[in-house]
Amino acid sequence: MLFAAVPAAVWLLVRLAAEASSKGDVTAGAAELCDKGNMTANTSSHVQPGSSITLSCQLKPQQYSKQCRIAIFFNSSERNSSYSSSVSTRFLVHTYGKHMFTCKILCEYGKKLICGIDIESGNPPDEPRNVSCIQHGTDGHPICTWDKGRLTYINTTYVVQLSNRTDVLYISEESLDTRFGSLALSKLNFDSTYTIVVAASNELGSAFSQPLVFMLIDIVKPHPPKFSVGFERSSATNCTLSWHNEAQEQHCRLRYRPLTRHDWSMVENLNGEKCSLYGLEPYTTYELQLSCKIHPKRGLWSNWSTYQNRTPEAVPTGVLDVWYRQQDAGSQQQKISLFWKALSKSEARGRILQYTVTFKALDQQSPGAEAHLTTQTSYAKVMPRVNYKITVTAENSRGRSPPASIATDLGIQDLPPPQEVSAIAMGNSSILISWKPPISSTASISGYVVEWADTQGSLEPHPAWVKLPASNLSTVIAEHVKDEVCYQISVFALYQDRAGRAASVKGYSSAKAPSAGPQMYTAPHANGILVSWEAIPAQQQRGCITGYHIYLQKRDSPAEPRVYAISSATAHGSLYIADLQPGEHYVLGMTASTAAGEGPWGNSELICLENAGEWMAVVLTCSIFIFSACICSMSPARKALHSLLTILVPQWQSRAIPDPANATWAKNYTSVKAELCWPSSLFLPSASTFEEPEPTQVEEAFVKPKALLGSSGRQGHGHWALERSRGQEEPRYEPVPSTAEGEVCEQRLPGPYRRMAVVEEATEHTENVPEYIANPSTSTAPPYLPLGAGTAEDLPELECQPLSVFPTACLLPAFPYGGNLTLDAVKINCSSELRVT
Repeated sequence: MLFAAVPAAVWLLVRLAAEASSKGDVTAGAAELCDKGNMTANTSSHVQPGSSITLSCQLKPQQYSKQCRIAIFFNSSERNSSYSSSVSTRFLVHTYGKHMFTCKILCEYGKKLICGIDIESGNPPDEPRNVSCIQHGTDGHPICTWDKGRLTYINTTYVVQLSNRTDVLYISEESLDTRFGSLALSKLNFDSTYTIVVAASNELGSAFSQPLVFMLIDIVKPHPPKFSVGFERSSATNCTLSWHNEAQEQHCRLRYRPLTRHDWSMVENLNGEKCSLYGLEPYTTYELQLSCKIHPKRGLWSNWSTYQNRTPEAVPTGVLDVWYRQQDAGSQQQKISLFWKALSKSEARGRILQYTVTFKALDQQSPGAEAHLTTQTSYAKVMPRVNYKITVTAENSRGRSPPASIATDLGIQDLPPPQEVSAIAMGNSSILISWKPPISSTASISGYVVEWADTQGSLEPHPAWVKLPASNLSTVIAEHVKDEVCYQISVFALYQDRAGRAASVKGYSSAKAPSAGPQMYTAPHANGILVSWEAIPAQQQRGCITGYHIYLQKRDSPAEPRVYAISSATAHGSLYIADLQPGEHYVLGMTASTAAGEGPWGNSELICLENAGEWMAVVLTCSIFIFSACICSMSPARKALHSLLTILVPQWQSRAIPDPANATWAKNYTSVKAELCWPSSLFLPSASTFEEPEPTQVEEAFVKPKALLGSSGRQGHGHWALERSRGQEEPRYEPVPSTAEGEVCEQRLPGPYRRMAVVEEATEHTENVPEYIANPSTSTAPPYLPLGAGTAEDLPELECQPLSVFPTACLLPAFPYGGNLTLDAVKINCSSELRVT
């Protein structure tokens, strides 16, 4: 920094000259002299905005063409011109800064510059204000600063006059800041008194600040002190601060606060280098700040030095807020679910490591207390059905909290609940709960518990609750409450440390109409229909469901539908709608409602009841079939049924079927090697190489195609049910209708013919009734006709095809051999086919 010592006379002269300039003593205007001419202004080269300036341009004597003219320009814009040797113009200054004016001669061949002049517009300097000086630390240099005021827009100089009783120094400012000025001084004497004046001057005027008088002790600002904090082992609420003084004698102040607060606690007038604090909160982060100065009444405070640290833990002081639920878990068991709220930081006084839950049975025969540890804020256990005293404590590294005690009581029927519990929606996720005290009881009420939980939550949701004193009969719940959600709210009265019976109500903070309808199901029932439905998903209910509406209307009917209103308080998930017309089509729909309105339909159903006669016939048939199947499945019942049928059925039904193996055709057939398996064609006429035996009379016993098809499902079981005419004891056989002679058809014989045996000679029977079919219940004939006395090994060419369950060939009405059929004209294999040879 350059220091200039100026004699007092020179300073005074500069000051007087500036004052004279500001008063307008200088009347001469500005002028610029050039080689080709001169340019002048009637004012000085520095003016203030709003000044009027007259500018003139005069050419020197020269030979110029008369066609040339002289003109004055402002920033390249022509203001005025003339064909003579001089020109002038008037200009009003509106803006700050430099204004450039030029004089030019304009000819046909171009322009030439004659001369120019600059006029600056600005403000005189304001009086410097807020002059202050400060020295950082005891070994630094003073720095003085001031406020320059408004901008001058022209060159302005600032000079600091520093004087004591003997000397005066003038120092020029070197700062280029247009708003604030600053100047560093040399080291000052600690015992001297100094006076400072700041002078400002430019072409438009001068100004001086008010004098600042000070001593060095008044402007010294110490550096922020460095300090440390130590906590006592025996107590987490006390600490000691230590710091180092920059000077031998310093006076300090201290402020501190928890980080969670905004207000500071102050400790003033700290002398020395140590202090102690008492009564701090355990396990809390504090911010401590320290500031010092040299003299207790004079001088500047240092900046705050900051220190942050957390106090040690202490034994918890808060008592847990515990609530419980009691549920049956069997005849001699109960499930006790405990819930509690975490302690606040001021109550926990440290980090909670675990909780201890103790069960003490109040039955004298039960063993001692059981202790259980958990890190959660809930605990559940299945216990014998007795009354318990339960305690819950919280534990940190320094100890345990006081126990929270509750007592479970199986006989709470004598502890009445509160009355007239109501829930009013308040909006903004809050619900107003109010109630009246219980009816008179021998036990005194110590308070109330209000519990609420989402009705669509899990089976055992973690409830939210609040305990209130006995004087409170209402509260606003807002914790864990959401809009458009239905809550189950229960109010309990506390009798000492026991909870009585609960009074419950549903509530919500705000509601909308449901966004969907219930899923509905229908089932016919007598002359009506049973309608059942499922609950709407929680996210679509948007409040508490107050009721349902079922709409019933005939299809394509213009009439209004019938509406069945169902209150949610009486709804059981189903409704029976009676008096419906059989054969009529109905459209059924269902909606749900909240306090905000009715929602849309869920699914719709189209229903139609059948006639009662048809329905009863179907039910009766099914019942008989099921009853018969049950009876036949039992061996004693089957034997009794067999005996009954033996008595009722005619005797010809029980006679045995003659063995076709003894027939002449079978004996002749075994002597001839031939293919024993035939294609699936029936009654095909072909030449036979066998000797035709004596014809045997056979009665046509073909069942109608309808009966055959109806019995095909029972083939393979060895039974064949013949059609009987109503009122006849003998079986009736209907012949197959004949076709034109010579017509050939390939046909598969139905399954019941496997059980048919042919009598070798009709003359051996003495009765007129032909004995062709044995009684199905007593028949011992094999399921296939034996081919002589040989076995399967004697007939290697025999190929058995799988049995056909459903006959696929047609039944033609023609029988190529008329009414007589010889047994040796029929070939039988295990595929249930007959071939007429």
